[in-house]
Formats: sequence, C-alpha cells, structure tokens
Amino acid sequence: MHVTMVKKRLLSGDACKKCVEAEDLLRGRGLWGRIDRVVWAVEGDPASEGMQLGQRYKVATAPFFVLRDERGQENVFESTLKLLRAIATPPAPALATEVKASTVSRAPAPASDSSQPAGASQATVLLDGLDREEAVRIAAQLANGEPQETLRHLLTRFGSDCAIAFSGAEDVVLIDMAAHSGLPFSVFCLDTGRLHAETYRFIEKVRVHYGIEIELCSPQPQALQAFVRKKGLFSFYEDGHSECCGIRKVEALKRSLTQYRAWITGQRRDQSPDTRAAVPVLQIDEGNAGKAGAGVLLKANPLANWSSSRVWSYIRDNSVPYNTLHERGYVSVGCEPCTRPVLPGQHERAGRWWWEEATKKECGLHAVVAPHGDGI
Repeated sequence: MHVTMVKKRLLSGDACKKCVEAEDLLRGRGLWGRIDRVVWAVEGDPASEGMQLGQRYKVATAPFFVLRDERGQENVFESTLKLLRAIATPPAPALATEVKASTVSRAPAPASDSSQPAGASQATVLLDGLDREEAVRIAAQLANGEPQETLRHLLTRFGSDCAIAFSGAEDVVLIDMAAHSGLPFSVFCLDTGRLHAETYRFIEKVRVHYGIEIELCSPQPQALQAFVRKKGLFSFYEDGHSECCGIRKVEALKRSLTQYRAWITGQRRDQSPDTRAAVPVLQIDEGNAGKAGAGVLLKANPLANWSSSRVWSYIRDNSVPYNTLHERGYVSVGCEPCTRPVLPGQHERAGRWWWEEATKKECGLHAVVAPHGDGI
C-alpha cells in the first residue's frame, strides 16, 4: 500500500489550515508514518505537482490522499477520517471472563412483534457468532466504562455494520468519539419531513465537519399520504402523537435497522425519569430485526451514565457542532410542531409533546426498560 498526501501551499508560503489539521490528526493517531509521500498544490501555480494531481483526479480542494494498493488500483480520499479508516488496523479487544448476567438489560419486544421464537435456546446465535452468553460478558465489561470504550469495542467488532442514530447533541458527541477512533462506522438520521430548518442545516454541518455519509431515512410515502389525507397535518394535538410518530419515525427506523448488526443511541438515564431511568449501556433489541435475518441486534447507549452538563462540557471542550436551536431555549429537539423551548427549572423534555402527560413523552423508537429487568 502506498499513500500520497496532497497539501496546499498558500501564497504566504504557509500550508492551508485544513492541511495542518489533517497532519496533526494523522500524527495524533500514530499514522503519520503511513504517509509515503507528500506533494504540494501551490496556490497560483497550475504546474505544481499537487495541482496536476488535482486535475488528474478531479479534486478541487486540499488536502486529499491517493491510496494505491498492492494490485496497483488507486482510490482517492478527500476526507482524512475516511483515509484513517482505510489504513488503521486496530487489534480486537479482549473480553472479560467473569461477569454477572444482571448487568445487561433486554429491550422488551412489542407483544405483536416478537423476534425471538418461543422456547428458543439460550445459545441462539444473535449476530455472526455472538450468542447470549458472550453478549452478557460484553455488557458486563462495558457497563461502567467510558463511552469511548463502548464505541471502540462495537466498531472494532462490527465496523460499518454498526450505526449511530443521529438527531441531537448527544448523538453528535458519539459521532465525534467514533470519528476520532479511526474505525469504520455508519450514521443514519430519521427525516420525518417535519424537522426545523435549523435541524436540516445542523445535519449538513455535521456531514461536512466530519466528512461522513449520513443516511436520511424517510417515511413510506403511501402510508404517510393516506394518514395526512385522512387526519390532516396536526391530528397529534387532538389524539396523541403515537400514530404520526409510528408512520414518520418508527417504521423508518425498523426499515433502516435491517442493514445493521448493532446500533448506537444517545439515550441518557436522566433524560426522562419516567421512561429512561433504567436505560442500560448495552442491550439486546428484540423489538427490531437486524441484518441478514439475524433476528435480533445489539443496541448500545454509551452515554447512559452521563448527565446533560457532561455532554455539553464535551461539546464545548472539543468544538463539536450543535443545533443552533439550543441557543434559543430548546433543549430536547424533535419535530417542529411538537417541540418548544423550555422555561427555567423545567425538565429538558418538558418541551416535547407538552400537551401530553410525562409518561407518554416517547415516540416509540425506544422501548421503555423496566428498572429491574431479567437480563438477557
């Protein structure tokens, strides 16, 4: 493998800021030694070698990288993070050997949609060799660890078959941690069609900032059209949000998760004392089907033990992008008609579906975990 890095030299003679940041990132990961050659695209000099390579590969911005494999095939990377994933080869993490099954919870399946056949063996394979016993060991190992440890373990094992569900501040913290791991991962976002304009700009900002692909998952048009035709655009104010969320969010989530073996959420236990107080760091999601008919998939909540203040400290300390609605009193941000700013002293989710009681402030994406579950 041979890697060429193309940097841009400004008229002042300095390297461009993004080129400096890319080199710092590579050095910080211990991967600068994997760069075999550096060439310069000199501003105002179309004959410089870097400018010529840019024309050859039709790349207009620096830095970019040309990776040539052992067969002579070339791949061009305009994202430093994507290059990191291509050249990083981290070792698989070791598993703990002595654990208790009670440290992991199981997300309850809806009564009408159980993905675990009745009477199935406890040794039923869940995900390519991962059985219940091993899932318990992993959960015990990660239960009290830092979120970065949970992410590294899952991304090392599942790579891009593990997806971060992205919508808010907690989720972009997880994206930042995953990006800095240098490991492959996927990101998806539920586009309900009713998000704030600021949220759409936020999604684009995160996509560009991290150089990642974000899959936007939309509702099935036929079901949505039938619903709106029958009940209009604001029926949730009259008869609750469950039906609307089921069409715009839950179905889209279920459809998206069939591509993955594990998924990651930004749920925290203190987000909602009524519905999230028992959220575990790792659980088996038996309410959704995973990839390739695996039947069930893993669901991780790495920030379960974090508080809101810790999330925002991380965002400030690491210059993580955030939704500008947070600057206007919005704490928990969902669809535009169902979200409003909270008042001083109100709980962060008080601005969601404010016309309904606290125990109903969930959209159906996350099954409520009982405080004393029965483990896997």
